[in-house]
Amino acid sequence: MIFWYSQERKILLTLKISDMNKLLVGFTAGLIVGLLFAPAKGSETRESISNRGRDLKNKFNDLVDSITDKFDSLKDEAEYLGEQTRQTTRSFTNQVV
Repeated sequence: MIFWYSQERKILLTLKISDMNKLLVGFTAGLIVGLLFAPAKGSETRESISNRGRDLKNKFNDLVDSITDKFDSLKDEAEYLGEQTRQTTRSFTNQVV
C-alpha cells in the first residue's frame, strides 16, 4: 500500500512510473523488431560478434605495440641527444678552462 503525503508526490511518482512504462514498451518493441529482422541465426550472430571483438582486440594490441615502439624509439633518441649534449658541454668546458 502506498501512502501519499501530498498531491505533488503522487504526480511525481505517476510520471516516473509512466516513464518506466515507456522505456519498457520501447525496449520490448526494439527486441521484437530485432528478432523479426535479424539477418542471421543467433549462433551465427554471436560468432560474428565474437570475431569482431577478437579483431578489435588484435587491432588494439597492434596499436599499443606501435605506440610502445615509437616511445622506445623516442626514448633512445632522447638518450642519444642527451649524451651528445653532455659531450659537447664537456668539450666546451675543457676548451674554456
